[in-house]
Amino acid sequence: MAIQSLIIMIALLAILLVLGIPIAIAIGISAIGAILPTMSLETTVITAAQRIFSGTSTFTLVAIPFFVLAGNIMNQGGIAKRLVNFVEAIVGKIPGSLLLTNVGANALFGAISGSAAAAAAAVGGMVQDGEREQGYDMDLAAATNGASAPSGLLIPPSNALITYSLVSGGTSVAALFMAGYLPGLIWTLACMVVAFIMARKKGYLGDQRPFDWKRLGKATLDALLPLSLIVVVIGGIIAGVFTATEGSAIAVIYALFISVVVYRSISLKDLYKILVDSAETSGMVVFLIGVSNILSWVMAFTGIPQAIAGALPSTTENPLAIMLIINIILLISGTFMDVTPAILIFTPIFLPIATSFGMSPVHFGIIMVYNLCIGNITPPVGNTLFVAIRVGKSTLADVMPYMLSYYGAILTGLLLVTYVPAISLWLPELAGLL
Repeated sequence: MAIQSLIIMIALLAILLVLGIPIAIAIGISAIGAILPTMSLETTVITAAQRIFSGTSTFTLVAIPFFVLAGNIMNQGGIAKRLVNFVEAIVGKIPGSLLLTNVGANALFGAISGSAAAAAAAVGGMVQDGEREQGYDMDLAAATNGASAPSGLLIPPSNALITYSLVSGGTSVAALFMAGYLPGLIWTLACMVVAFIMARKKGYLGDQRPFDWKRLGKATLDALLPLSLIVVVIGGIIAGVFTATEGSAIAVIYALFISVVVYRSISLKDLYKILVDSAETSGMVVFLIGVSNILSWVMAFTGIPQAIAGALPSTTENPLAIMLIINIILLISGTFMDVTPAILIFTPIFLPIATSFGMSPVHFGIIMVYNLCIGNITPPVGNTLFVAIRVGKSTLADVMPYMLSYYGAILTGLLLVTYVPAISLWLPELAGLL
């Protein structure tokens, strides 16, 4: 029954996606189709409706719309420019400083906004004007912008980690948030190393002006309020002052305060558009989570995870090799679908396998999010990569030779995160969350 259901599910999902059916509807139809051979249509439809309702009736889920809203407010609130100036003031003397500024600002802005595409558009648009003026290779600039943008999705607050927490059966959001810092830093440093090497090869110089402490101080003060959002929200969650859901509401209030009151960069007209955009995005994500609950139920009922868990050891019993196989499957899948639906589809399949040989759900969650974020910058979908190409006025053919170096560095980081558990678990253990 499990193999039959799995074949039906994969076939239906592939056909519907090729036909251009929205991913949420495709998931729901393929899940229902997979269980119809063993259950009546009436019972299946009623149960599916109940699973959608129960899947969206979770208090933790409220955090996603709030973090989306906070991120959109930050996107429109003039935050990117302040972060760019802050990072540039720190790394300005290093060769290829504008490339490094792009990488660092993407990590900070992506963490605050929760969107890799937004980081590539906002930060890339600001940095690349200076790169063009100073004679940088704009294909390299676009590749650097695209490759580094997803790093912020690992650094909390992260909607991808909240989604994983929900679908994994309640893995601690606070532990996942703490676990994301070092892997996010590894992604950022990997991109910085490649950018620095490329800059040295091309002979790019850093800022020729004398180091100015006054400039650094002003840039730090300007960036202090946006950066303190991370400290306030994550610090409160880790300290147990409030939950992740309550922290998301505080993030909205904080973002409104600095954007409307302090910077005065958002008008009432802007706020209306931000609310509408946030509602649309949140609605899609929440519906997707609800529909994925049908998928989880079908998998549990038909025994698909158990069947796959039983099949993998027949290939190899080595946990290291099994994790390599899982990573390859996720990498391939991530090139065709976005992070959120991939988390919803593959977590119920692979998490039981990972935990069966003693892997922490927190560690596996970080591996999954890190892995699937690579799909953001990988054709044929690669939304963030195509945003970076459009911002840099480049082409895929011109950018890809540089992307290969970034892929190598980022995949090296994935192997480190996969096979060195302490990278993900040290901070949560230090904070007493595990």
